[in-house]
Amino acid sequence: QVQLVESGGGLVQPGGSLRLSCAASGRIFSINSMGWYRQAPGKERELVAVISFGGNPNYADSVKGRFTISRDNAKNTVFLQMNSLKPEDTAVYYCVHRQGGGVYWGQGTQVTVSS
Repeated sequence: QVQLVESGGGLVQPGGSLRLSCAASGRIFSINSMGWYRQAPGKERELVAVISFGGNPNYADSVKGRFTISRDNAKNTVFLQMNSLKPEDTAVYYCVHRQGGGVYWGQGTQVTVSS
């Protein structure tokens, strides 16, 4: 089992920045991927960004150039630096960890972009 603990959400004005963190604990395999999804009210959960154990990132088109995903393998932690935030980025952000055919989700952290 893998447990994920997220932090860093909150309220920010348009154009502002936030940094999300997600720490994984438990039985962590040496090969895994981590990332972030988000779900806005009335919408389906969607991919934001994922990063492989080797550090290769993939981003949704809607966040390219504004968000940066990174990870610290020694601490089993993934980060999402979000810049130039827009109201449409408002959502609950979920951390995801994939390994050995299993998928694990965090509890979610609210990000609200509003003036």
